[in-house]
Amino acid sequence: MKIAVVGATGLVGREMLTVLAERNLGAFRLLPVASPGSSGKTLLFKDEEHSILSNEQAVQEKPEIVIFSAGAQVSLEWAPRYVDAGGTVIDNSSAWRMNNEVPLIVPEINGNILTKKDKIIANPNCSTIGVVVALAPLHRKYQIRRIVISTYQSVTGSGIRAVRQLENERAGILGEMAYPHPIDLNLFPHGGYFLPDGYTSEEIKLVNETRKILAAPSLQITGTVVRVPVMGGHSAAINVEFETPADPAEVRLLLSKSEGVVVLDDPEKNVYPMPLYARGKDEVFVGRIRKDESMPNTLNLFVVTDNLRKGAATNAIQIAQYLLVHDLLIKREE
Repeated sequence: MKIAVVGATGLVGREMLTVLAERNLGAFRLLPVASPGSSGKTLLFKDEEHSILSNEQAVQEKPEIVIFSAGAQVSLEWAPRYVDAGGTVIDNSSAWRMNNEVPLIVPEINGNILTKKDKIIANPNCSTIGVVVALAPLHRKYQIRRIVISTYQSVTGSGIRAVRQLENERAGILGEMAYPHPIDLNLFPHGGYFLPDGYTSEEIKLVNETRKILAAPSLQITGTVVRVPVMGGHSAAINVEFETPADPAEVRLLLSKSEGVVVLDDPEKNVYPMPLYARGKDEVFVGRIRKDESMPNTLNLFVVTDNLRKGAATNAIQIAQYLLVHDLLIKREE
């Protein structure tokens, strides 16, 4: 089996290679793919040097699984070509997420909707994944009516240029600016680009993707995205109103038994989710679970996810694992 990773030299692409090396997908040949400027160079994977390919070269290899993390335009152009060559594409960009013909998948929530006919599969936004992993079990039990989300998003979600900006500022170095403002010792309510209605593209992704993954198109959701000077992960303060009463103790127990969730909620011992703790881990961490005293049937909770791991790379690799375990790849002889 051949697995191609498109965008293998980027922040998320490198994390995908790390997760691929950690997880058991059986025997496969890696095809690292990057921009023409990287073509012909090598990278290390499982202690072996691998030549970096262009998309033109990789398509000719006819990989069975193709994992994209190279931006929406690259995905729109090349994903159909890999499908035509017999591959199944898992795309980490925004290109296909809201396409009605493309499933938007978090395996532990809605992997069961996948079939062999799904040749392009969308990986959700890095902030959306943590939110829905925490909320899906609660939605099934209590039926969510409305969600108010405020995210506090790591600079790693903006790529290597943003990481360098933060590092340069902390070192007192004048360098390239990825953001319109300094980020060290600062934060700003701006993620993505602004839309005519005053919301940002990142905020609208939260709304639309959460509705699609939870199969709740009329769910009332509003959000605010804040960029913060951390590298460990994305955090979200969530206020969620249910159709029926939800007891915090019962919610803690339910979430502690939910796949992919770790409850960290012992305020007396200062135990709660933090990016510093979540960094490098695949679980979604939930804490500060408490009643909203101003509204009936409403809770507050705080959720933290490593945006490069479960928020991007790990979720994509879990989709690939799901396809393999459930025999959802069309084999060459078919």
